[in-house]
Amino acid sequence: MMPGLGRPPAEVAALRTVDPAGGPASEFRRGLASRDRVVTSAIDALGDVPYREPAIGAWRRARAAPTWDGPPTWMHGDLHPANLLVTDGQLSGVVDFGLLGVGDPAVDLMVAWTLLSGTARLAFRSALPCDNATWERGRGWALDLGIRCAAYSADNPLLGEVGRYTITQVLTG
Repeated sequence: MMPGLGRPPAEVAALRTVDPAGGPASEFRRGLASRDRVVTSAIDALGDVPYREPAIGAWRRARAAPTWDGPPTWMHGDLHPANLLVTDGQLSGVVDFGLLGVGDPAVDLMVAWTLLSGTARLAFRSALPCDNATWERGRGWALDLGIRCAAYSADNPLLGEVGRYTITQVLTG
């Protein structure tokens, strides 16, 4: 994955400034609790991997974070390396807007774990302030994606790599 990329916070922040009035409700509007069955099934599909129990613990912590009660914001909904174009180590474009909608801004924080290193993730959080509950939900959305990619990507090695990287990043910071 890419440890650098200085622009994701600016891109995520810019999307949040667009007026959400009339925008479609995000597929993720019901929050992490609505994803529990999907995530636990994917954990089961992973089998006996060394990170199984830590992943279950991380998922439970993310689920326990308070739900979003602020105004909805626009979100891409699927920010991971396969949907980001990079030129000379800098973000140059975003593709696949199939999950675009309005809802909890934590969903787009997943990029902090799907793409960034620990150091870059700290810089991302500093550049795009959010409360601890939103950050924890973002970690949960990343884990949701990571576990599903790791469990169900036998025919897509790139997504398998994204999944394993994301799980590692979620579990280490």
